[in-house]
Amino acid sequence: MTTITDPKQGQFRLSMLLYDSRYRAITIQIIALIGFLTLIGWLLSNTAQNLAVLSKEPSFSFMFEPSGYDINQRLLDYDSQDTHLRASLIGLLNTLLVAAMGCVAATIIGVIIGVLRLSPNWIVSRLTAVYVEGFRNVPLLLWIVFTMAILIETLPRPSAFRKGEASMSLWDTVAMTNRGIYIPEPLFSRSLGDMHLLGASALRFDVSLDLLALLAVVIAGFLTSILIKRRADIIQEATGLRPRTWHLRLGVVMLPFLLVLTILGFHLGYPELKGFNFRGGIHLRNSLIALWVALSLYTGAFVAEIVRAGILAVSTGQTEAASALGLRPKRTMSLVVLPQALRVIIPPLISQYLNLTKNSSLAIAVGYMDITGTLGGITMNQTGRELEAVLLLMLVYLAISLTISAVMNWYNQSVTLRER
Repeated sequence: MTTITDPKQGQFRLSMLLYDSRYRAITIQIIALIGFLTLIGWLLSNTAQNLAVLSKEPSFSFMFEPSGYDINQRLLDYDSQDTHLRASLIGLLNTLLVAAMGCVAATIIGVIIGVLRLSPNWIVSRLTAVYVEGFRNVPLLLWIVFTMAILIETLPRPSAFRKGEASMSLWDTVAMTNRGIYIPEPLFSRSLGDMHLLGASALRFDVSLDLLALLAVVIAGFLTSILIKRRADIIQEATGLRPRTWHLRLGVVMLPFLLVLTILGFHLGYPELKGFNFRGGIHLRNSLIALWVALSLYTGAFVAEIVRAGILAVSTGQTEAASALGLRPKRTMSLVVLPQALRVIIPPLISQYLNLTKNSSLAIAVGYMDITGTLGGITMNQTGRELEAVLLLMLVYLAISLTISAVMNWYNQSVTLRER
């Protein structure tokens, strides 16, 4: 049935773009898109004209000029004669380092505190509530500066170790000073050497063949362990009895690993007080430690609330059924409640990981040279290339955030319930 307002088939008028519901939505979207593109074009044109007046045409050639500044905490070789691109790479690695350390520590802290907040013990639940509310309601920058101040003011100077006023920890293997913490360094007396990649370019780096050998052995051990587990599953399905395999699975991972360590001549290089400071070992500067601790404790408070909400989302009938089967509360939490709560925990947990990574840009407050301190700080101030530096910085953080989101979304899909 047709009405008198319906146009005839094949008849089209321009007025239909606004008055006909079949075309109106598309028309509005096209107009909005044209307006948006016009605005973007005007902004780009205006920016290009202003830069031309200032004789600052967009160019990224400054990234290949000598940086002229040092970076105290670094994972790769670097000196002040390297390019700004090399300095940005060092800063990026520092950002990824503190982000990875922070995500791991915040997850551990958040899970423990989130479970303890549900404890029937009044003191335990109240103390964890004080921790959560304290860290969530104080700005992260203040916690970073406060942690840095504690490390500087409370830890002894290196000279105190010479005077006998302070001593090293853990059987004289770790030195905790107000200049940082010195820990043992893994060394190999029969090292396989390093593999140099990308030559002398700004992106060059060395890969330890010792580390590659150890990783290969560990990966092979874990794959063998998985095969042993699958064989045990097949035997259990066929006979109803599961063979004991934990000693075999542990052996195929640890024994080859220890054998390779022995062949390579593994030993530890301990820090020693020489002159006015410690030498040897791995130096973890106070800026790295303060940033890591503050980020972990701050984000851990939010993760704790996410974990608590995820646990409360699991039906109490699950806990009661596990108790009826004779499972203890700890086993019930680890085997029944937490695996089901993960499906609720993972989505908001992704946001916390992203926030932690972006909050690491506050490292400049304590002098930790991350990507913001190098590319978005010294490099930008030296070269005067604000637009280019900020655009590169935005792309870096966007790439990191999208990578984290993709990995966590993949994991979230793997634990999602699937209907049969």
